[in-house]
Amino acid sequence: MTPATASATGLTPKRAYRFLAIAEAVTWTLLIVAMVAKYAFQVDALVPIAGPIHGFVFLAYGAMQLVVGRNQRWAAGTVLLGIATAVVPYATIPWERRLERRGALEGAWRTEATDDPRDASPLDRAFRWGIAHPVLLVAIALVLVAAAFAALLTAGPPDEWFA
Repeated sequence: MTPATASATGLTPKRAYRFLAIAEAVTWTLLIVAMVAKYAFQVDALVPIAGPIHGFVFLAYGAMQLVVGRNQRWAAGTVLLGIATAVVPYATIPWERRLERRGALEGAWRTEATDDPRDASPLDRAFRWGIAHPVLLVAIALVLVAAAFAALLTAGPPDEWFA
């Protein structure tokens, strides 16, 4: 994706980040409602629907943290803290607002090398290739998220992992 394409489609790092931060909060709501229905009203049918939806969006949010964090050149601690916000219900929204206020989400996708020595690293070259080929990047990301999702489904509900 060229900067012009990104501008035309409107898919900037800021928009991608905001979308998934909100989606994570929405799926928290779905999961909480499903859990209240299960434990307060003995309606078990909602958790098997809301749980996987939330889990998938959680993984997508984590993947997006890695992509946007790499694009914006955030420190590893910032990326990890961003991932951690998905664990706390609704924390992704204030975290996204904080990043926006600090200007950490500004700018376009980095598709071209600059004079920055970090642009010469193999990881950065691969990143720029992925950003320049968004359909393939999204397909690869979806396959990886789906594989992690399938592995976690196989592992069973989180409350059974350490039982």
